[in-house]
Amino acid sequence: MPLILVTSSSEGKARPYIDSVTRRGGTVRVAVPSAGFDVEQALSSVGGLLLTGGEDVHPRFYGQGIDPAAGVEADQARDEMEFALLRSALAADMPVLAICRGMQLLNVTFGGSLLQDIPGHRSETENRKQPPAAVHPVFVAPGSKLGAIIGGGAVYHRVNSQHHQGLKDPQKATALLASGYMPEDGIIEALESPVHSWVIGVQCHPEREDEVPSGFLNLFDGLLDRAEDFASSTPASRGSP
Repeated sequence: MPLILVTSSSEGKARPYIDSVTRRGGTVRVAVPSAGFDVEQALSSVGGLLLTGGEDVHPRFYGQGIDPAAGVEADQARDEMEFALLRSALAADMPVLAICRGMQLLNVTFGGSLLQDIPGHRSETENRKQPPAAVHPVFVAPGSKLGAIIGGGAVYHRVNSQHHQGLKDPQKATALLASGYMPEDGIIEALESPVHSWVIGVQCHPEREDEVPSGFLNLFDGLLDRAEDFASSTPASRGSP
């Protein structure tokens, strides 16, 4: 079974993502920020990278200061770890699934930026440990990789949402394709790379499996399938990190 590297600020916070991978037969290694973190060692024998939700990406990584009104909560040690892991994975054409914060980090890695605070994409509650998600429709572009993964033929899907940062077309990295939008406000809900074999980002949380349409769970199956192919390829065919 393929080995998936799951990133997070702690192993406990990674648990829902770990469960979504392991219940489909994958194995997991968890990467958390630590002194002397070794990117090459973390990616050794790994078939796929899963970037998870969590803290905000620090605005300095896209050339901005923190907006004091935006409520930014950043973890720069995690940012630096994940940027390094993602760049190495992309250079090797390793399959990548980027969820919520992970999709935002994917956009910044490709040269895009973020809106530091957006309304209406998370529920407001005092229980910040596991708040209930907001729910809204997402338009998924026909012919996109994401659309093929989800299947079913529909273009509108009702998904969960639990983020206060995001991006629209002006913030999107030019090298990425937007494959999903929220129709009402134009917030981009999915990104994919046209030059990599399988690099998909979604703003919703498919690891909260009972809150998304079943087709979105195919993202984990797709990651595992591509990770198995990647792991069985020769090092020469993967490219250089």
